[in-house]
Amino acid sequence: VGGVALKIAICDDDKDELLRISSILDTYIEERNAPIDYKTFNSATELLSTTKSGAYDLYLLDIIMPMLNGIDTAREIRSFDKVAQIAFLTSSPEFAVESYSVKACNYILKPVSREKLFFALDDIMQSVMEENQPSMVVKSSEGMVKILLSQLAHVEALDRRVIYYLSSGKMIECSSPFSKVCEELLGHGAFIQLHRSYLVNMHYIKNIKNTEIVLQTNVTVPIAKRRTAEIKERYLAFQMEGE
Repeated sequence: VGGVALKIAICDDDKDELLRISSILDTYIEERNAPIDYKTFNSATELLSTTKSGAYDLYLLDIIMPMLNGIDTAREIRSFDKVAQIAFLTSSPEFAVESYSVKACNYILKPVSREKLFFALDDIMQSVMEENQPSMVVKSSEGMVKILLSQLAHVEALDRRVIYYLSSGKMIECSSPFSKVCEELLGHGAFIQLHRSYLVNMHYIKNIKNTEIVLQTNVTVPIAKRRTAEIKERYLAFQMEGE
């Protein structure tokens, strides 16, 4: 979550359940060293009277509550917050279909156990972190693809195509002009242009030789003539910034 704490609201009319969840959350925060702030609420009315758009990143809502149940509470939250994650706590899976209408991301069956909550939180933390990470959307032969910049090792201009090489080994091919790609990526401090046809993510540099760079993905990328010293300087400055 990029150094910013994930804010969680937990709403359950059962005080024992709230205590149990809080205790599991405390363990999760400690064991995962996770940046999380949470607040507990005994009723949906109490939660809705204090929350506003963007107040929380994740709502853990008990489905069966007096007055206002979890599904209605989620609808209310969705009226002012379309992006927060919503997960339901329930002793019965019968509301699964209704939960789709409010775009619930998870379903945690009661009694909430350490295993179930850890599993759900790992999943949610992962997706929130991905949403907050710098990314670019490119139009490839497979349609629109979102690329996380942290996973983009290097980019190559080949004929009239641009090929994105991901750290996973996956390649994404597009037909956008390389100059536009350079403009977008060089705005992010981690990318450097080594050659008129190559951009490299400096996080992936393994070593710099006189005429080429070896990446951690074991790919060798050429350096334009007479640019080696300048590239070494840029890389050193980049590493100093990161420390």
